[in-house]
This record gives sequence, C-alpha cells and structure tokens, in this order.
Amino acid sequence: MKNAVLFLCIAIACYSCSSTNLMSLNVTQPAPVSLPPYVKTAAVVNRTRVMDENKTLDAIHKAVSLETGSLQAEGASASMSGLADELMKNNRFSIVKPLDNLDLRSFGAGVFPSALPWDTVARICRESNTDVLFSLELFSTESKVSYGPAPTTVNKIIGNVSILQQQVSMTTLVKTGWRIYDPAGRNILDEFVLSKDLVFSSKVINPVATASALIERKEAVKQVGNKAGQAYAYRILPYSMRVSRYYYVRGDGSFKIATRMARTGNWDGAAKIWQQATTSASGKTAGRACYNMAIISEINGDLIGAIQWAQKAYESYNNRLALSYVNVLKNRQSDNTILKAQNEVSSAP
Repeated sequence: MKNAVLFLCIAIACYSCSSTNLMSLNVTQPAPVSLPPYVKTAAVVNRTRVMDENKTLDAIHKAVSLETGSLQAEGASASMSGLADELMKNNRFSIVKPLDNLDLRSFGAGVFPSALPWDTVARICRESNTDVLFSLELFSTESKVSYGPAPTTVNKIIGNVSILQQQVSMTTLVKTGWRIYDPAGRNILDEFVLSKDLVFSSKVINPVATASALIERKEAVKQVGNKAGQAYAYRILPYSMRVSRYYYVRGDGSFKIATRMARTGNWDGAAKIWQQATTSASGKTAGRACYNMAIISEINGDLIGAIQWAQKAYESYNNRLALSYVNVLKNRQSDNTILKAQNEVSSAP
C-alpha cells in the first residue's frame, strides 16, 4: 500500500512539474494513391472467378475455410458495387463503368494473384473508352468454428435424454484485394488488401437458430464486401487526421497566463505573450517561446513560418524539442505539395 501511495505521489509530482502540455489539431493528408492528371474515366472489374486449372485446389481451400461458391461470388459482386458506387460520387471522374460481364480469372484459393497482362488491361480500357482500371483481384472468406456452453446454460430434456445446450461460434475473416492499372503508363498505381473479422453464434441444438445465423452470416459478408469496396475508393481521396503536438507551459511568469489562454482556445492571446517572450534575456525562455510560436504558426496554417520559428528555437537556443519538430513540419510541407497537386487534378474541368 505504501509503495502504491508513493508511486501515485511521484506521478502527480511529475505531472505538475511537466514543462509541456499536449494539444491536437486536424491535418489534411494526401491520398495514399495519386492518379495521373490525364485519368478522367474509370472501369471497374471483378477478377475473382477461379481459373479452370485451379478449381480443385480452390475447392480444397473452400472446404478448409468453410467458404461456399455462392458466398464468394455474392460477396465479390457486393465489393465491386461498393467501389463503383463510391467512385461515381467522386468528382475526380467524369465516368465510372462497372464491367460485370467480363470473364476475368485469378488463381483462387485465397491467393492474391499476379497482375493482369498489360495487353488485357489495354484492351479493356480501349473497348470501354476508359483511362484506368480498378480491379477486384481477391475475395476470400476464411472461417473457424468453436463450441462452448451457451450464455444461459440449461439442460434440455429431449425424450428421456438430458442434453446440455451449447453455443457454436463462427469467426469469419473477409479479405478483399485490389489493384489499379494505368494502361497508358503501364503502371500499377496501387495494390492493397483489406481484411475484416465477423463473429456469429447460435445454439447448436436449435436448427432454426443455426439456419438463421448462417443467413445472417451471408448477408453480413455481403455488407462487409460492399463496405470494403467503398473503403478502397477512399484511397484516392485526401483525408483528415488528428495529430498531437507538445507546447511549453513553463518559461517566465507570463507563460502561466498564456497557458490558461491556450487551454480555453484563445491561441491568439497566448501568441501575443509568447512572441514577447521570444526576446527574453533567458535563452531557455526565449527558445521555448520561439518553439511555441512555431506551434501557433502551424495552427494558423503557416508552415513556412512554423519552420522558421522552430529552426530559430533550435539553432539560436538549442531547444532539442524544436529539432524533431522541424522534421515533422518539413514532412508536412512535402505532403502539402502532393496534396496541392491532387487537389488541382481533382478540381480540373
């Protein structure tokens, strides 16, 4: 007990003596996948049908993973629809064409296949009059079954036999694999695998409940397939994420007032105090104030100013936190260059 109290006291003391606080801000990141400027139209294809020579191997895989042909086919179709529907909402494309009548094959057996031949890609895009090809290359479900007592375990009497109710649980891993082909540049712009776990359960002695659970599983797999298609469409879209930054709360006496302002969201008021402190006779205080001014600049969207303040904090005052912050800001600057190019392409008529 004494050790626990001592640990708590040390933790509180360390927290109260900390020279920094943590804040967060939204940062827009470039899309993981950049499309060439000339890409205006897209075709979407489903390549998950198994090649004839691999059907035996694929059948073994399905048996082991508790997958059925209809589950795979309907799930893949739902994924293709999810992707096509989401791409149609995107201003990046003038036309999106789902091509569900093509007989494209893959290895099967839950294996992400080798890429399509470029002659095939070029032919599909030429005949559909599209610039780029989105291909669903893999749709696979792998299930595992486990048995255990039902949550409310009760003995059932059937005839003169007492039967202990059990619950069967099935965990299904739904896996989708995608590629984006650019026939003009003969580049694979992206290849990516998405996975999602689903869990289903029912009482094994209740046939109706078991059948219902299987139907529910099939519908859930189709829904997950559709969501996977939507999610993959987001890989060509910039996205927002929350990032954390430390700022100094200790320097000279004025930092206490600035910190209270920052905590209430009055960053402009805090900035006026920190800017005055950048000329402090104390190098430590001036360095921390310069660092905080870099934080303020980033909050205001001025990355160049933020880099300049952070560089001054490190170069003039040897503020070690500022050195790593300079690298963070330069990475953001590089990302913004990519983001600007992506936005210019997306907004082009």
